[in-house]
Amino acid sequence: MIYFDNSATTKVYPEALETYNKVSEQIWGNPSSLHKMGDRAHQLLEASRKQIADLLGVKPWEIFFTSSGSESDNWAIKGTALAKKEFGNHIITSGVEHAAVSNAVKSLEDLGFRVTVLGVDKNGQVDPQELKEALDHDTILVSIMGVNNEVGSIQPIDEISKILEDYPNVTFHVDNVQALGKNIWDKVFTDRVDLMSLSAHKFHAPRGVGILYKKEGKMIKPLIDGGGQEKALRSSTENLPAIAASAKAMRLYLADEKDNVKRELAVKEKITEYLQDKPGIHIFSQDNDKFVPSILCFAMEGIRGETLVHTLEVKDIYVSTTSACSSRSGVEGSTLSAMKVDDSVATGAIRLSFDPSNTPHQAEQFISEFDKIYQHFAQINHLK
Repeated sequence: MIYFDNSATTKVYPEALETYNKVSEQIWGNPSSLHKMGDRAHQLLEASRKQIADLLGVKPWEIFFTSSGSESDNWAIKGTALAKKEFGNHIITSGVEHAAVSNAVKSLEDLGFRVTVLGVDKNGQVDPQELKEALDHDTILVSIMGVNNEVGSIQPIDEISKILEDYPNVTFHVDNVQALGKNIWDKVFTDRVDLMSLSAHKFHAPRGVGILYKKEGKMIKPLIDGGGQEKALRSSTENLPAIAASAKAMRLYLADEKDNVKRELAVKEKITEYLQDKPGIHIFSQDNDKFVPSILCFAMEGIRGETLVHTLEVKDIYVSTTSACSSRSGVEGSTLSAMKVDDSVATGAIRLSFDPSNTPHQAEQFISEFDKIYQHFAQINHLK
């Protein structure tokens, strides 16, 4: 079996699963309870928070736990808009954001907020100068992702951060769900970033945990009211087993970051080398300086992406169409549309997403099986 769908979700580390099971069995008290079992759970919760904060280079009280990356994005965007609506109603984002961001912004637009959606170039990157020109006295929030989840383009967060230094009252949110562990952290998480979202199941932790970094002193309203957990900003009993497992997984994931990136790049380069001269093949994430090594998005003329996905699945090879979050619902990838890729080509796109556990041998196996598919459809569609 070859699993090239790691941007959708990753396999849980055995060590993280062991932590999850151990906490579930031995520390089942509610962290908010005042008795000894509750205190033990609270101590573990705060130890996990500190470990994650240390790994990210931030303060423990700037880390908040949510249920997912999508919730973290929604909280950052809607919570900021609600907290700052008396100061302005203008939000800036891009046309290549994850649906958790784009739909959250759209819901605010429906409520009367003014939204500017920045275009992107052929690599799916925004122009920082265009963002600067879009800023005005009503701007309260800028939300730009660190790494695109469909094609893997790295956004110029460091350049945007420099621009926003002159706009200290504008909250800057970055969705870094796909950026952790890619050896680009200093480019996508700067001192100017006010809010930042992560998703634990993208780095080999269990599902059900999201992380929101909120810079100390920044304004945000809660979206979930209740018992006052997470400093009264995100009520709901914390998912302690999964949070502890997430802290363990993050430590393991970042331990060999540079070597991991090299392994991912070796797989991507081998497949790219095979694809790049094939008639009818369009590669959307080729420039290694502008894209993460873990994502390779391409299309083949004359065959729909979902057909390729299911044809490869028969060979026990697992890939996805652009974003797994929208694949099953039939929503076409917004990123390729924003990159002005023709619909006839975009509908044939698939995304391969790699992990350090993937190998060049798996790349060779993929090439062998894909080449049979390619030759078949190339003959039918007269690709030359």
